[in-house]
Amino acid sequence: MTDRPLAQRTPTPPSAAETAPTLFSTAAVVASCTGFMLIGALQALYGPAIPALRHEYGLSPSTAGLALSAHFVGGVAGVLLFDRLYGRTGNRSILGTSYLLMAAGAAGFALAPNWPLALTASLLAGLGFGGIDYGLNQLFAVGFGRRSTAMLNILNAHFGIGAILGPALIGAVGADHYPAIFLAFALANLPLLLCLRGVRDHTPQPTEGPRSDTPATHALRSVLAVFVVLYVLHVGIEAGVGGWEPTHLETVGYGAGIAATATSVYWLMMTVGRFLVVPLTLRFSAQTIITASCAGMTACLLLAAVPNLAPYAYAGVGLFIAPIFPTGLPWLNRAAPRARRAGALVIAASMVGGVAAGPALGKVIEWSSVTAVPLLLAAVSATCLAATRWLIRATPR
Repeated sequence: MTDRPLAQRTPTPPSAAETAPTLFSTAAVVASCTGFMLIGALQALYGPAIPALRHEYGLSPSTAGLALSAHFVGGVAGVLLFDRLYGRTGNRSILGTSYLLMAAGAAGFALAPNWPLALTASLLAGLGFGGIDYGLNQLFAVGFGRRSTAMLNILNAHFGIGAILGPALIGAVGADHYPAIFLAFALANLPLLLCLRGVRDHTPQPTEGPRSDTPATHALRSVLAVFVVLYVLHVGIEAGVGGWEPTHLETVGYGAGIAATATSVYWLMMTVGRFLVVPLTLRFSAQTIITASCAGMTACLLLAAVPNLAPYAYAGVGLFIAPIFPTGLPWLNRAAPRARRAGALVIAASMVGGVAAGPALGKVIEWSSVTAVPLLLAAVSATCLAATRWLIRATPR
């Protein structure tokens, strides 16, 4: 399904989103993209630091992994907390506080004398992470008019750049030097505070929605529920492939080095995909892009069940899954403009999906086998496609 060429469309009056006032100066856009690189790097730093954490604090592998879990718990709390403040507190205060919390948490994690304090610091860093993730995604979704989808893909592509560079940095200097890296990360947040002057402090808020127990309210709840399902499941696929691709590839006969490289390529393709989709967002609707993404993702996961094609198919999954998260947010804002908490719900849901994917997929694999991983994920991807088709019918174009 493709959209009509621009020249053949019937002219329509500009919508509120198309005439929205600019919320960011050029310097603030650059700083925001840098901020997303930092939150991508922070999320990716914990894993490579686990060997050094185990040695320093005398931890088991599962206990050391709690650092990332605490980070995600803080992230969900940060999304929900700053959503409560959005519209009541200035945007600069929300973002500034988030950068400071993330910097303080990263510094605390680096300097913590014991493991409980390190976990507390990770939770604090996650709180700031959630505020930045929510705040910038929310503002980019409404701050650029028709270019918002393109700008959101650019913003989230920088998250991927950070997620690639973070582990590479620890690999270059050694896991034993993780405190210095976390401290450098904390300091890198501080210059971004100077660029907050380029962020508009208040965003026009939509009028109140329909009263409860009306048909419109029930329809809105259904739309929000299906968006949440789409976000939980697609981020679950994202985390599931990232976590289980190496094991699956080794199980079907690939060496550990090839499996690790293929997984790195998967994450790289996610970043590349968000840049590649930017020009497409100016010609095709979010509905079209997400439909194509879910269909392509499902096809690639089915192909990943063929051992000879698996590494290439997983790279295709990364390419197709890339636009879904950032492209869906402007669609959500148009579909539910009066549901102020809609963005917070789906962003928090995406974090929950990332946390739950590993244990849930692991439990299903216990009932089947590792070779079934791509087929299990393909079934989840097909559900994402069905949810997208339902949303297209339920929301206006």
